[in-house]
Order: sequence, then C-alpha cells, then structure tokens
Amino acid sequence: MSDRTLSNRFLRHFVETIASELGQENLSVVLEKAGLPAGQSDPVRWGSLSGTNAAEAYAGLQKAMRTYYGRGARGILIRVGGNLWYRLLEDASLALKAQSRILFGLSATARRKPALELLAKLLSDQRGSVTVYTLDLDLLLADKASPGTLGQSEPEHICYVTMGLLRECLFWAVGQEHDIEETSCRATGQDACEFKITIGG
Repeated sequence: MSDRTLSNRFLRHFVETIASELGQENLSVVLEKAGLPAGQSDPVRWGSLSGTNAAEAYAGLQKAMRTYYGRGARGILIRVGGNLWYRLLEDASLALKAQSRILFGLSATARRKPALELLAKLLSDQRGSVTVYTLDLDLLLADKASPGTLGQSEPEHICYVTMGLLRECLFWAVGQEHDIEETSCRATGQDACEFKITIGG
C-alpha cells in the first residue's frame, strides 16, 4: 500500500473549501485550464475517491491552482488551509472533538503541542505519518506522507494548504499568530515535509 493516501472525507472538505473560496465557476475555469474536467468542480464528484486516488486528486487540484494563479496561488491556498481547519474540526470524530475540548483546560502556553497533535490526527490517513516534535522552545510538525506532493517535482516548497492549517490551528488554540516555515518538502526531493513553528523569542 502506498504511503501517499488521503481520506475521502478530507478531500471532500478540501474541495468544498476551494469551491467556497473561488466560486464554482472560477474553479471550473481553473480545472479546464489545467486540462482537468470542469465537471470536477462539484465537490460531490470527489466523494468516491479515497486512498491513493484521493491523494492524486488532492495534489492535482493544488497543482492546477499553482499553474493558473502562479505566485498568487500561495495566498489563496494558505487561506483555504485556514478555512479547512474549521471544516475538519467540525466533522471530526467524537474522540477528536473531546480531545479539542480538553485542550482548552490547559494554559494557553501548554496548548500548542496538543493542538498540533490534534491537527496531525486530522491530517493523517495512516497512523504515524504525521508527527509533532519539540525543538528546544520551538515545535516541528513532520508529514512523511504529504499527499499534496504526490507526483510533484518542484524547485521550491509547495505545502501552502498545510501552512494554512497550521496557522489557523495555532490561532484557534492560543489566539495569536505564529512564525511558521516549511523547512523541507517532498516535492523538492526530501523525505518529509517539515514545518518549524517558532515559539521562543
């Protein structure tokens, strides 16, 4: 089984968020310009995909947006990631919703790592594919599967949706912005997509 898989629930919420951000008509144009069927702009059409097929669709849709919008795709995809966070949280399992409530019983400074661990579970289609580490005062999220990079070979890091998810997850948890940097990316040939979250002054 490929390590590059994605749940159809995640994919469906992603497409719904993209459609909400761009509008159905603009999404159809993006898909058509990228050589993909314009009919795929309907989120319902993606509901039957899972596993590697869902990962391919997830990566392909992001590539279509990068191709169409160029440098502007970064900001759009980061916004999509931020909005996607709330959709994923709302549709999470009862266990993950309970975990999110427990998190707010902690002090604000103690919430960051548990919040990222919650995000890791929402991102992961396979156990252990997304992990969170402590780096002195800072934190690191490592996504070894990174389905958004499936089939992608790029000269620079491309995981803008994950960046948006990280930003919004941490803002939701502690009410403040964080400095987040993607330090490695599978699309550039590295083994994992890693994101450093700077906490220390």
